[in-house]
Amino acid sequence: MAVRLPRPRRFDVRVALAGLLGGLLLWSVGLATRPHTEPYVLLPGRWPLLLPLVIMAGCELLRRTAPRTALLIGTPAIVLDLVTQGNLVTILMYTDLMYAAVLYGPPASAHRIPRITGLLSVAGAVVPFAVWREPEALLIGVITGLVSFGPAATGLIVRNHRDAAEAARLLAEQTALLAEMDRTQAVTAERARMARELHDMVANHLSAIAIHSTAALSLEDPKTSQEALVVIRENSVEGLAETRRLIGILRDSSGDTEPVAAPTLDGLVALVENARTNGLDVTLDAAQGAVPAPVELAAYRIVQESLTNALKHAGAGRVAVSLARCDGVLTVEVTSPYGDRDGPTAPGSGAGLVGMRERAALLGGTFEAGPEDSRDGKIWAVRATLPVSDTAEGDTP
Repeated sequence: MAVRLPRPRRFDVRVALAGLLGGLLLWSVGLATRPHTEPYVLLPGRWPLLLPLVIMAGCELLRRTAPRTALLIGTPAIVLDLVTQGNLVTILMYTDLMYAAVLYGPPASAHRIPRITGLLSVAGAVVPFAVWREPEALLIGVITGLVSFGPAATGLIVRNHRDAAEAARLLAEQTALLAEMDRTQAVTAERARMARELHDMVANHLSAIAIHSTAALSLEDPKTSQEALVVIRENSVEGLAETRRLIGILRDSSGDTEPVAAPTLDGLVALVENARTNGLDVTLDAAQGAVPAPVELAAYRIVQESLTNALKHAGAGRVAVSLARCDGVLTVEVTSPYGDRDGPTAPGSGAGLVGMRERAALLGGTFEAGPEDSRDGKIWAVRATLPVSDTAEGDTP
């Protein structure tokens, strides 16, 4: 099976052509690196110079696609050039092959070649000097170092700088990717928080509007219709005002708008009164004491959403709201009658339960909601436990 060599790069083709033409130019004018009278010139004359020149030019075509192969083929060619009168371009192309083998070759070769060429350079200086005892013999090692070790060491330095630059580029890309992931997560978290706030602020008023408007349409009693219209107007005005406040904060990009104060547990009394106005029979038992702001906001929103669900779905009967703090945990419980509702209802999407569960989870608490049996019959119970002592003040559910 024939082995297909990779296609050479365009720059390598140019280097090979330039080397071949330059070597032919020196050959045509008769310039050589050694006279034919030297004793180690075994192949004198002009024509033997062409074979190593052509082989070296062919190896240049593989300087990047197959650098080790090019160096292995080029080494016998440079040895062949040494027994001729020599061509300077052939030597220069071999130094380029040595440089390319270290720069573009495998990491193992990149570190092995400089060590081998360094040892050869030292041996090329020590051995001839020990044999001939002439200072000029040291020049053999110097020339060997210039032709082999110098290009190899240069290639290793350039490769190390290139690898460091590539590592820095990858690190920058990873940093940018992590920053983008953090930004995406922050945007997602902020969108979820905004969705919870908007739902909790508006759902209660819209549910009351839907229920009372349905009652007004289904009953022909003018007094009942008048009372329903009053409740509808109050809830629509309050819901519109809260929506405008939230939209104003979202649209303000300068940061000059003062943030709306977050509701606190002191507002549960007003929240319960509003629920009573909307037609619920609500009792409140709050004995929680002072709690951190994030826990306070989460507990308020859970009670608010529970009352909204009771307004939409609860049967006739009493709705009980209780808050108690014990052993570093605030327990929020809202129970309402469970069963078929005689009056009008409002549709639900389930987003309220999801929002309450998310608020509890963000504080490391628990949440559960579902029907239960009690002494007074079947009820719908909402329970949330919110850690108080270990909650960070800066977290906002």
